[in-house]
Amino acid sequence: QVQLVESGVGLVQAGGSLRLSCAASGRTFSSYAMGWFRQAPGKEREIVASISWNALRTYYADSVEGRFTISRENTRNKITVTLQMNSLKPEDTAVYYCVADPGSVYPGRLDYAFWGQGTQVTVSS
Repeated sequence: QVQLVESGVGLVQAGGSLRLSCAASGRTFSSYAMGWFRQAPGKEREIVASISWNALRTYYADSVEGRFTISRENTRNKITVTLQMNSLKPEDTAVYYCVADPGSVYPGRLDYAFWGQGTQVTVSS
């Protein structure tokens, strides 16, 4: 069974930091591109950050460049992808989704095959 399970505290004041984690299991996710999307109320889903299977390539949306950092840890039995979010703004409020796909990672890619259930992030002003 394929699972992407997100976790992380979801409420913070503007200027604060949050760390989201995603635990991937059920497939050979160590060879998969992975990333984070978000969707705010009334807005389209957007890619926030993505990372190649070997962590050598990372991409960020312009809106989060310099504030967010994506990383991953590939172990034998589990893959963990982390999104460190600093200098948070109210406009970062959204549901954040962990994603994975066996294909390559590239800027703006939207077609990821596997999605987590999402976790709410709320940034108060």
